Amino acid sequence: MYAIVNIAGKQFKVTKDQFVYAPKLDGETGASVEFDQVLLAEADGAVSVGAPTLAGAKVSGKILDHVKGDKVIVFKKKRRKGYKKKNGHRQDFTKVLIENISL
Repeated sequence: MYAIVNIAGKQFKVTKDQFVYAPKLDGETGASVEFDQVLLAEADGAVSVGAPTLAGAKVSGKILDHVKGDKVIVFKKKRRKGYKKKNGHRQDFTKVLIENISL
């Protein structure tokens, strides 16, 4: 059984007992969250497709931690002008454990 769910504007294919690194969500560590924007669900070979979402379908999970992603280097340069600028960026993520998929 799996589902495709919209979490904070991004789509994830999730199954039970799976970890997902979603964009940063509001909530404390250990809090439970529910996602009701389920776009597609599969159970026992039967696929249900929403238009655009499935009514009554929910994915519940638990926030495990708030983490940062890998560093991305942003380097800008204009040749022959003496212009160089170097910046770094680390995206914030929330580690979510998917506990249940209900249709």
